[in-house]
Amino acid sequence: MMKISGFIWILLFSLAVNAQEITGSVKDSSGNSLAFASIFIKGSNKGTSANNEGRFTLHIEKGNYTIVCQHVGYKKVEKQVTVGEGTTKLDFELAVQGTTLAEVIVKNGEDPAYAIIRNAIAKRSFYYRQTEKYKTRVYTKGQMRTRDFPKKFMGQKIDFEDGDTSKKKIIYLSETLSDFTVDKDQQKIEVISSKVSGQSDGFGLAAPNIISFYRENISFGRSLNPRGFISPISGNALNYYRYKLEGTYFEDGRMVNHILVTPKRKYEPLFSGYMDIVDQDWRIHSLNLQLTKTASMELLDTLRIEQLYRPVTNDTWFLSTQVIYPAIKMFGFDGYGSFLNVYTDVELPVSFQKKTFTHTIIKYLDSANKRSDEYWQVNRPVPLMNDETRDYVKKDSLEKARKDPRYLDSLDRIRNKTSFVSLLTVGKSFSFSKTRSEVSLPAILEEVFFNPAEGLVLSPTITWSKRLDSTISSRRSISIASNLRYGFSNHHFNSFVSVNYRYGKKYATLLSLSGGSRVFQFNNNSPIGERGNTISCLFGEKNRIKSYEARFLRGSIRKTFGEGIVLTGGFQFQDRQALDNTTDFTLRDRKSRAYTPNYPFEIMATNLVHHQAFNVQAMIRWQPGVRYIELPDRKSSLGSKYPVFTLQYVQGIPNILGSDLKYSKWKFAISDHFNFRLYGRFRYRIGIGGFLNTDSVQVPDYDHFNGNTSTLASAYLNSFQLLPIYQFSNTARFYALAHLEHNFNGFLTNKIPGIRRLNLYLVTGLNGFYINSNRYYYEIFAGLDNILKQVRVDFVQSFLNGRPWQNSIRIGLPKFNRGRGEE
Repeated sequence: MMKISGFIWILLFSLAVNAQEITGSVKDSSGNSLAFASIFIKGSNKGTSANNEGRFTLHIEKGNYTIVCQHVGYKKVEKQVTVGEGTTKLDFELAVQGTTLAEVIVKNGEDPAYAIIRNAIAKRSFYYRQTEKYKTRVYTKGQMRTRDFPKKFMGQKIDFEDGDTSKKKIIYLSETLSDFTVDKDQQKIEVISSKVSGQSDGFGLAAPNIISFYRENISFGRSLNPRGFISPISGNALNYYRYKLEGTYFEDGRMVNHILVTPKRKYEPLFSGYMDIVDQDWRIHSLNLQLTKTASMELLDTLRIEQLYRPVTNDTWFLSTQVIYPAIKMFGFDGYGSFLNVYTDVELPVSFQKKTFTHTIIKYLDSANKRSDEYWQVNRPVPLMNDETRDYVKKDSLEKARKDPRYLDSLDRIRNKTSFVSLLTVGKSFSFSKTRSEVSLPAILEEVFFNPAEGLVLSPTITWSKRLDSTISSRRSISIASNLRYGFSNHHFNSFVSVNYRYGKKYATLLSLSGGSRVFQFNNNSPIGERGNTISCLFGEKNRIKSYEARFLRGSIRKTFGEGIVLTGGFQFQDRQALDNTTDFTLRDRKSRAYTPNYPFEIMATNLVHHQAFNVQAMIRWQPGVRYIELPDRKSSLGSKYPVFTLQYVQGIPNILGSDLKYSKWKFAISDHFNFRLYGRFRYRIGIGGFLNTDSVQVPDYDHFNGNTSTLASAYLNSFQLLPIYQFSNTARFYALAHLEHNFNGFLTNKIPGIRRLNLYLVTGLNGFYINSNRYYYEIFAGLDNILKQVRVDFVQSFLNGRPWQNSIRIGLPKFNRGRGEE
C-alpha cells in the first residue's frame, strides 16, 4: 500500500510540474517589488496575489487571456497572453497612480471630497446588502517577524530553540485554504488545507473574514479596542473625519476619486489614510488606512489595512485582496507581520439549502493539516518567499529532531533549570517530553500564610499532569494534585489528593475525585484569598476567613453536549469539626481591636458542633445558539449572542455515612453582555433562589452572598464589594440578586484633555439583593478602568434597607480577578 501511495503522489507531482501556469513579478517604475499585488483573469473570478517579494503564480488552462494586475495606489495594467504547455513568463511594471485635480470649486467653504463622501454614505447600506450572500475560496497567509528582542524577559532567557542567534527571524508562519460561505449573519468556514511552520499537527489561522468598511463600526477584536473603530463612510462619519480630494484618475472608463481621510480629533477610534471612491457609483474602489496609538488602539503600535475591490458582475464588486499589517514594540520586543487574504471563485449572489448553515462555524477537514508539500506546490496561489521556504524546511527538520529521545532529554534539562528567586515568586513547571507529562509547583510565597486559627501555615501543593495522546490538540489527559497543610500554632496536619481525568473526542467530559482532610471556609466557594487575609491579619488583626476542618470525599462529572448544553452532577461528604483561634499574633498590635472568633459570629452564637454532611448536586448550563469550531478530533465552543442560563439544585441527604443534613435548595441565574460599540459594553448577572425545605441545615450549607471587606476588589460580576462576608447568609425560601455593570471603554473620557492620553475607561454599575421588605441591600459604584492597562479603581456607596450605609474605595485587576459568573 505504501508503494502504491507513493507512486500516486509522484504521478500527481509530475502532472503538477507539467501543468499550465503563468509566473512572473510585479514591480514599480523604479524596479522595487510590489508586495501583495492582485493578479486576475479579466472577465472571471480566477486570480491570485503576489507574495511579499512581488512574485506570483497563476494556474490556468491553455488559451488566450487578458491578465490584469492591480495594486493600491498604482495604475492598473492589462496584458494579453497566450498560454500553452508548461510555464508562461509574464512580468508587470506598475506606475504610481497619477491623479489630476481640476480647478476645485469650493462650495460653502468645504472641499469637494465632502460631497463625494456624502454620496458614498448614502449608498453604504446598499453596497453592504449587495454582499450579504456569497461564497468564495480564500487563501490566507499569516506571518509574524521580529526586528529585535531582549536577551531576557522577567529573568528568563529568551530562546526560540531554533539554533538561530539572529534578532531578525520569522516566529510564526501559516497558510490556510478554505471555502467561506456567508448569508447575512450566518457564516460557514470549511478549511480544506492548513499548514503551520514547525507544527505538523497544528492548524493555521482560518480568518477569511472580510473587514467591511460598509459597516458603521469596524472591529479587529476587543484586545485592540473594545469600542471598535468608526468607518470613514459610516452614517455619522462627518462628525469625526476631515476629507480632502487629492485628485482623480480613470480606470476602465470610470473616474475614481482619491480622498485623504484624517481624524478631526486625537484619541478617538478613527482611521487615517486614503479611500478611493468610484465616481457616480460611489462605491469603494480601494483603501489604505492606518490605526495608531492616537486612535485609542491598545496592544499594537500601528495597524495598517489595504483592500482592493474588483467587479464580479456588471454592478457588483467584491474584495480581491485584503492585507493587514500589524506592528508592535513592547518590553524590548519589536515585531511586525502581514496577514493576507486572497478571494477567488466568488459566487454572488447565491442561494443556499436549509442545512447549509449549522452551529459549526469553522470546520477543519480530517486531512486539512496532512497535506503534502506536493499538494501545496500545486494549490498554493501565492508563491513563498525564499526565507519562508527556508523557514518551513528548517522548522520541519527541527520538529523531527525534537522527537528524538536524546533531544527531548536535553531540551527538558534546559527548560527545567530554575532558581530560588523563581521558585519563591512565580513557581515552576518541570516538563518530561518523552512521557508527555509535567510536574508543577506554585510559588512558595503563595503557599505560606497566616491566620489566628492555625498560626503560620505551610500548604505546599504538587501537581502531576500527563497528556494521554501524542497529538497536542487531544483532550485526553489526567492530572493528580496533592496538598499538604500544617499549622504551626494548632499543630494540625491536613492533606488531600485530587484527581482529574478529561476525555471526549467530540465534546469534553471531565471526571473529578478528591478526598482527604482539609480546611474549608464556611462559604465553601472560598471567596476570600489566603494572601490578602494574611495581610489583613498581620497588619490589622482582621481575620476575614472563617474556617473549619473536615475529612471529606467529593466526586463530580461535567459533560458537554451539543446545542450549548453542559451538565454537571456530583456528591460531597464532609466530617466537620470546629477550628478555634489558637494565637493572637500580629505585626501591628491595635489595642482597640482583637481577632474575632473563627466562625461567622454574626449568625452563630458558638462554633459548629461536630457533625457529618452528605449532599448531591446537579446543574445544567445552557447557552442557546452556541457556535462551534470543529477540529478532526474535537469541538470547541465559540459562545453565542444569547444569554447563559444556569439552574442548580442541591439536596442534603440524612443517614448516609452518618449525615445529619436534610434540606434542599435551588438557584437560577442569567448572565449576558451587550456590546454597544462606541458607547461601551454592558454586562449583567441576575439570579433567584432559595430553600425548599430546611429540616436540618448547618451554616456551611446556607446560601452565602459573596461579600468583601478588603480594599482589594473581588470578582466584579459575582460579588458585593462592601457587603460583610456572612452577615446576610440565610436559609430564606426566596431571594433575588443582581449585578449590573457598564464599562464605557473610553467613551466620554477620551474627550477630556489630559485624561484622554491615558486611555482611561469610565465604569459604573450596581450590585444588590433582596430577601424580604426588611432585608435588602444594594451598592452603586463608579470608577476608572484601564489604569496602566491593568488597574481599576472604584468608589462604592452601599445602602441597607434603602438607607445609606457604608462607602469605600476598591482597587482591582479586572484581567486577573475574574470569578465564577464573570466572562
